[in-house]
Amino acid sequence: MAVVLNLGFVIIEATYGVLAGSMALLADAGHNLSDVTGLLLAWGASWLAKRQGTSRATYGLQKTTILAALFNAVILMAAVGGIAWESIRRFGDPSEVTGLTVIVVAGIGVLINGATMLLFMAGRKGDLNIRGAFLHMAADAGISLGVVIAGVVILFTGLQWIDPAISLVIAIIIFIGTWQLLKDSVNLAVDAVPRGIDTAAVSACLNQLPGVEAVHHLHIWALSTTENALTVHLVKPDPDHDDAVIRQASDTLAHDFNIGHVTIQWERTHSDCPGGEHC
Repeated sequence: MAVVLNLGFVIIEATYGVLAGSMALLADAGHNLSDVTGLLLAWGASWLAKRQGTSRATYGLQKTTILAALFNAVILMAAVGGIAWESIRRFGDPSEVTGLTVIVVAGIGVLINGATMLLFMAGRKGDLNIRGAFLHMAADAGISLGVVIAGVVILFTGLQWIDPAISLVIAIIIFIGTWQLLKDSVNLAVDAVPRGIDTAAVSACLNQLPGVEAVHHLHIWALSTTENALTVHLVKPDPDHDDAVIRQASDTLAHDFNIGHVTIQWERTHSDCPGGEHC
């Protein structure tokens, strides 16, 4: 639904942007087209992530959701550069803009982007792809509203520089909204600890497990935009109740830190750890 709504609006907005000579409409159309591309990438990655693992891809293709978020952010950054370049050029070579057309078309954009935003509201907290889509749609609704305001100003004042000025504001808003998405997706792509997980807190939690004396080789990374994994060495001299401790650790990590894939290696003495005192 989001793809169909936004693709239809891109066609309408680009057509009337050309007819009205509005850089603001064309800038918003370009941004919306990049959003459609991002939605398609996220959609495809979501489908791939559900496929079962194989002997070569033992985790399956869940990581494609992270790559989709990264590509989405890169595409948006490229769109920002294009919009900013053309807007600056328009200051030196202004075009006549039809204010009423801009108002009507951008007004439709407010409604479509607002409706699309609501489609992603429920899942925005637990998935980087969905959060990216939600933030983009929310920004689009605000941007379209800004274009409406630009159309009103042009209609009543005839100040043509308002159109490229609004386009530059659009580019800045897109950049700000995309920067965090880019940072998060790059971090997940290089297996950094996912945002929102405190490594020190995880280590402290594991150290408090019954019989555990030390925590070594703790690694936390994302399998996808929704699933996280952990491997760790735990020093536990007494082998009794090992299975119960593993269950307790797995339940706590899943509940408190959203880490669902847990691998624990037991060590009976500190010297059992590869690397000795440095591990």
